[in-house]
Amino acid sequence: MLLTTTPTVEGRKILEYKGVVTGETIIGANVLKDFFAGIRDVIGGRSNAYEKVLREAKDTSLHEMQERAEALGANAIVGIDIDYETIGQSGSMLMVAVSGTAVLI
Repeated sequence: MLLTTTPTVEGRKILEYKGVVTGETIIGANVLKDFFAGIRDVIGGRSNAYEKVLREAKDTSLHEMQERAEALGANAIVGIDIDYETIGQSGSMLMVAVSGTAVLI
């Protein structure tokens, strides 16, 4: 399945619009990761633990959205938007929500 953030696919004609599809993932980061990420934030550097969790949440959300598009008979998703939010008490959880338009090209 072709996934793109653009509204069209260059050189391909959209034959049919199947509808809006979404994928959502909420992942909690454990206390130990939070502690070490906090230290890293103070002394500088990147938080590999959070980056890994963020990638996993994004990939899971995209996969879920792709499955929904396939169920509609689509072979591509255009106009994909990816949103990241922290939720929960003290922002301890990460939500990734993706949306796009399922199409047949």
